[in-house]
This record gives sequence, structure tokens and C-alpha cells, in this order.
Amino acid sequence: MRALVLAGGGVAGIAWELGVLLGLRDGAPDLRPALVDVDVVIGTSAGAAVGAQITSGVDLEELYAAQLRSETAEIEVDLDAEALAASYEAAARGAESPVVARRRFGELALAARTVSEAERRAAIEARLPSLDWPDRRLILTAIDTATGELTTFTPHGDTSLVDAVAASCAVPGVWPPVSIGERRYMDGGMRSGTNVDLAAGCDRILVVTPTLPGAPSLLGDLEADVVAPADARVLVVSANVRSMAAFGRNPLSPATRAPSAEAGRAVGRSKAAQVAAFWG
Repeated sequence: MRALVLAGGGVAGIAWELGVLLGLRDGAPDLRPALVDVDVVIGTSAGAAVGAQITSGVDLEELYAAQLRSETAEIEVDLDAEALAASYEAAARGAESPVVARRRFGELALAARTVSEAERRAAIEARLPSLDWPDRRLILTAIDTATGELTTFTPHGDTSLVDAVAASCAVPGVWPPVSIGERRYMDGGMRSGTNVDLAAGCDRILVVTPTLPGAPSLLGDLEADVVAPADARVLVVSANVRSMAAFGRNPLSPATRAPSAEAGRAVGRSKAAQVAAFWG
């Protein structure tokens, strides 16, 4: 079994990952069916949006082209990444476990002043070419703000696709937690940027992450020690210096979409032969 793991990375990350996937297909046309028919797609934060898009049946060319258009429903938000990381560090100081730290992140998320849930949900809905879950294995991650525990949403549950993507993308301190039933959820990246351990049972795992190889995460030492299944072969496609320049200081800004998509496509083309050999 093969898994495609799509990591978090904001609005820039969405565009970049779509660019990477199209670039892989550009450079190795034979990859097209393998990327479309992958056994499981695991999406976290930005990766949740990409996972929902690429499993919708809409062609990658069309999804990519949408990232190049200036018109968008994305919400512009100021982001000071250093200040946000500092707020997480302060919230988690002295926490005896990552779960306790995540509960504190949940408290931070619930207390933050943000746009309304309805406004944010409308922006998420506009990202999706289909509001229906795909008829295939798609796993989207989020964190329960009250318990700090990982939650996964799949086509077999009762949660709508829009709510699942919104929950996975709800960065604490930036976007409102998402109400689903009587629970409220925040970004799945608060556990791990990839949550690659959810690919258990797969023997080949392709991870696409808009980060430099070896770069520390926003959570630093607070990120869960998540590793790929020991019996799996794993290939990671990471960002490069050009990509990071495209993301800029605020990867949540809609202005990053076109340059990030183009940078991702170049990365995908450069990695196509390697991925094709790995993917088989």
C-alpha cells in the first residue's frame, strides 16, 4: 500500500503542495495514475485542504491554475511567526507532556480574538471544488481543544468535509477553533506537521512538506515525536531556498499563492525521476 502525506504550511503551503504534485506529473507523466490512485491520503492543516482538493476528481492543472489567479476568498491576516511561536512556548511552559501542552494551546485558541467561525468556514468552503467526501481513503487531522488529543476525520464519519478541513486548518491564536457537535477543534499540526505515523500499514510513503530539510518546526521541542512506520520506505519532498522566499514572512497571506505554486512546481519537476523510481 502507498500513502501520500501532505503537511501543514498555511496558504503558501497549499499552493506549493499543489505545485509540487503537478510538477511531479510534468516530469514523470507515468506518475499520474499512481498519484491519483494512491491508497491513502493523509492531510494536516494546509495538507488537509490539498488532500480534499486532489481527491475531488478535479484535475491538478485546474487546481494549480486557481492558485495563480489574483481573485480569492482567502482572508488576509497579519502573522508574526516569532510572536506566535513565543505564545505557544509560554502557554506550554512547565507542561508535563505534549498532550497537556496541547490542552493549553486549546485554551489559547479559545481565548484569541479572531474572525468569526462563519467567516472562516466560508473561506474554507471556497477552497474546495467539492463539498462531498471522496469515495476513497482520506484522513484529515485535528486536535480537540479540551483534551489535547488527536482526532482524525474520514469519509466514514459524520463530520462534513468542510468542517473537517476547517478544523485541521484552525491555527490557534490566528483562526477560530471549529465547532463540531459539542467539541471544538484546532489545527492538526499542533501535534505534528505531518502526522506520518497514521500511514501505518503502508509500505511506501511519500511525504510532501513545505519546510527545509531538517528545519525546526514552529512548535520546536513541543512537537510530538512522530515517526513513520518502521517497516515502510519513506521519501520526503521538501522545500528549497526559492520556495522559502516565495512563502515570505507570512505564509498565511493570499499574496503568497502564485509564487509558492510556481516554486513548488519547479521542485516537483526536479524530483520527478526520484519519486517515480521510489513510487514504482
